[in-house]
Amino acid sequence: MKIVILGAGQVGSTVASALVHEDNDITIVDNDERRLKELQDQMDIRGVLGHASHPRVMERAGIEDADLVIALTSSDEVNMIACQIAYTLYNVPTRVARVRSAEYTRRSKLFRREHSPVDVLISPELLLTQYIARLIEYPGALQVLDFADGRAQLVATEAEAGGLLVGQKLHTLRHHMPSGSDARVAAIYRQGQLVIPDGDTVIEENDMVFFLAAKRHIPDVMKELRPLDSPIRRVILAGGGNIGKNLAHRLERDHHVKIIERDPARAEAIAEDLTKTIILVGDCADASLLREEAIENTDVYCVLTNDDEANILSALQAKRMGAKKVIAIINRVSYVDLMESGAIDIAVSPQQITIGSLLTHIRKGSMVRVHSLRRGAAEAIEAIALGDRATSNVVGRSVEEMDLPRGATIVAMVRGDDVIIAHHDTVIEEHDHVLLFVHDKKQIHAVERLFQVSATFI
Repeated sequence: MKIVILGAGQVGSTVASALVHEDNDITIVDNDERRLKELQDQMDIRGVLGHASHPRVMERAGIEDADLVIALTSSDEVNMIACQIAYTLYNVPTRVARVRSAEYTRRSKLFRREHSPVDVLISPELLLTQYIARLIEYPGALQVLDFADGRAQLVATEAEAGGLLVGQKLHTLRHHMPSGSDARVAAIYRQGQLVIPDGDTVIEENDMVFFLAAKRHIPDVMKELRPLDSPIRRVILAGGGNIGKNLAHRLERDHHVKIIERDPARAEAIAEDLTKTIILVGDCADASLLREEAIENTDVYCVLTNDDEANILSALQAKRMGAKKVIAIINRVSYVDLMESGAIDIAVSPQQITIGSLLTHIRKGSMVRVHSLRRGAAEAIEAIALGDRATSNVVGRSVEEMDLPRGATIVAMVRGDDVIIAHHDTVIEEHDHVLLFVHDKKQIHAVERLFQVSATFI
C-alpha cells in the first residue's frame, strides 16, 4: 500500500515506524528538515520537505497514486484542508485526519460522508479520555480494550497473591467462575517474556495476564487474579486541557473529582462547563498543594499535561506522598518503558492508543478493530467472518480446522449479543466477530489473508 503521512511529529513518526515494516511504501511530509533526516536515517521511508497541505508539496510526495493519506500535523485546519485537497484534486481513496479540537469533533454533522472528505476522524483526546475512564472503571486493570461495541473486553492485569487462580492451573478457572460466566486467558507475560497459555499453565504472582470476557463478567475474572480493589471514589486530575475537562465531565457524576490547572483563565473557562468538579489553580508539581488536597487519600491521581517531564515529576511525587494509584500521560516511548518499571502505576502512550485506530483502516480482510499492545509488538484484532465454507477460510470451520498462523490465537467470537469463548471445536459462523490475539506481528499478513473471501464471494 502506498501511504502518504503528513506530519513528522510524535504521532506521525510512530505511525510510520509501525507501518514501514509491513511492506508499505511510506512517504512522510514535514517542514522540519532535521526531523525528516532523523526519520530517514532510522527507517526506510522517503521524506518530503514542505507545507503539508500545499498541492505541489503533496505531488512531490506522490499523492497522485497514493492509496491512503494520513494527516497528522499539529494543526486541525491543515489536516482537514489536506484531506479536502487529496479528495478533490487527486481522488485519494482513503483519507484520515487527526482533529483534536472539540469545537470540530462535537459537531457530528461536519464529518458525515456527504459533507466532508475525511473518511476517518482520529481524535487523540477522545481516545485518551475513553481509555483512562475505563481504567478508572476497573480498579486493578492496566489496560481495558473494547470489542464489538463494548460487548466484549480484553483486560490486562497483574496477578497478585490472594487471587483465587494464582498458583493454580488455568483449566481450574471455569470451576471458580459463577454459573454462566466464561473467560479466556489470551496471553501471559512473565518478567517481560511471553508465555502462551494452555490449560496446564500455572498463573504465578506478578504475571501480567491478558484475558477476554463479556463485559459483565470482567469483575468475576479480576477476582480470580488479584484481591478485589476498593471502588474508586476520589480522583485528582492534573491538567485542565481537553482531556482533563472531558474526563472530569465523564467522571463527576459518580466520583469526587478535582482538577489542578495552572492557568487561571483556563481554570475559569472549564469551571463554567463542569457542574460538580472542583477546580484548583496551581502547579501540579507543588508538593504543598498536593499535601493540602490530601493526596494520600486520593484513589487515582492522573497527570494529563502536555509536558512529559512535568507529568513524570508530579506523578512520582504524588506516589511518594501516598496516592493509591497514579496514571500519567507520557509521549516519549523511552520514558513510558522506564516509568512503568518504576513507581508510576500506568504510563499511557497517546501514540500507541492512536495507532490502533489507524491500523483498523489499513488492515485487510474485514478487520473492524485493532488494538496495538506491548509497545506495538502484539495486536488484538476484531475481524468479521464473511462468506461460506466454499468462499471463506474460516466460515463453517472449527477453530482446530483453521490454518491459523503460528503466533495468532482465536480467543472468542461475538455472535449477536452473545460472547462465545473459543475452544478447539467451536465453529465460526458467517457474520461472527472473531477476536484474535496476535503476539507475533510478523503473522499479521497471514491473519489478513485468512479472513479474506475468495473472488467468487458476492
